[in-house]
Amino acid sequence: MRTALASILFAGALLAAAVIAEAQQRVKIPRLGALLYSNPDSDPNFAAFRQGLREIGYVERGNIAIEHHFADGRPQRLPELAAELVRSKPDVILALGGDVVPFAQSSTKTIPIVMWVSNDPVQAGLVASLARPGGNVTGVTLILDELAGKRLALLKEVIPQISRVAVLWNPDHADPEFKEIQREAKVLAVRVQSLEVRRGEDFELQFQNIIKERAEAIIVVSSRPIQDNRVRILEFAAKQRLPVIGDWGRWAPDGALLSYGPDTTKLASRLATYVDKVLKGAKAGDLPIERPSKFELVINLKTAKQLGLAIPPNVLARADRVIK
Repeated sequence: MRTALASILFAGALLAAAVIAEAQQRVKIPRLGALLYSNPDSDPNFAAFRQGLREIGYVERGNIAIEHHFADGRPQRLPELAAELVRSKPDVILALGGDVVPFAQSSTKTIPIVMWVSNDPVQAGLVASLARPGGNVTGVTLILDELAGKRLALLKEVIPQISRVAVLWNPDHADPEFKEIQREAKVLAVRVQSLEVRRGEDFELQFQNIIKERAEAIIVVSSRPIQDNRVRILEFAAKQRLPVIGDWGRWAPDGALLSYGPDTTKLASRLATYVDKVLKGAKAGDLPIERPSKFELVINLKTAKQLGLAIPPNVLARADRVIK
């Protein structure tokens, strides 16, 4: 009797285990593949994206799996990493960087790609248009043309007598910002010195050109080489007592006179909503590319004091954040 009962209980337990296993197999956990230039621990945009996922209910290793494929700052690895990522067949790919997205895009035309770029994705050939990207790519761009001109206008408000401004920019970075600065410079009667930097070794020559041409300030147009050499640029500017005008990120906190641009943390967290929509069935190519709509003016009063500059009260009143 006991043997028969034990057999029944054992069979029941096996059946229950089989039912649970089958149920688990039916619940498919979505898989996201992240393609990164740096690595998951050092990329602040990836950290913001993760936070965005948590805010809308995704739990890593719970109801979403994330596979990291990162180049650790070695761009030559990106083609191989992108191909490896596509072979793993994730449900969606997250690609961070205008210099990263092309490798993901060239590796697959079917897996949805959610991108984060600081360049113009239309000008770069990544999408057909911002409103209707088409293909398998959507996401966020930091580009908003008129912001570049407004940065020069802010500089002119702070230093009305300024007449010569150096612009550090990367011509390989597809965006309209340098042209916008040139346009605004004509209105403000400011001479713009074009300083092209594509790689780290270009900076020393351009620093010498800044000194030679007696530039009175530096405006940066961010791209990968510009951001990677941020500290170097700010140290040179401090030594030469030149104000730096930044766009987004840590320019003002790290020593620029001011920065004016989007809150990159908030925009990066917005990538999570794109991933969510794609996982729920939306086609990437039907989701409009998001551009920044809110901007931060950050003023570093410590830097202003070191440069002997007084920030006009009307400019200071417009600041979203003041660093003292």
